[in-house]
Amino acid sequence: MKVLLDIKDNKAAFVMSLLQRLPFVKAKPLSPFQSKVLEDMTEAVEQMHLVKTGKLSARDAEDLFDEL
Repeated sequence: MKVLLDIKDNKAAFVMSLLQRLPFVKAKPLSPFQSKVLEDMTEAVEQMHLVKTGKLSARDAEDLFDEL
């Protein structure tokens, strides 16, 4: 099982040291870039879910390309 934790910066070293002491846990920090990509992807998946359930309206792809 994989678990993502959001830890305050001033407590991260402490929590990482605790996790690394557990023989059944593999812990590695994400880089700022990896963290941002993961957040963006999570947000995109949540928005797609809202579109599929009808709680959010989708945007036409042509309109998006016209903006670019």
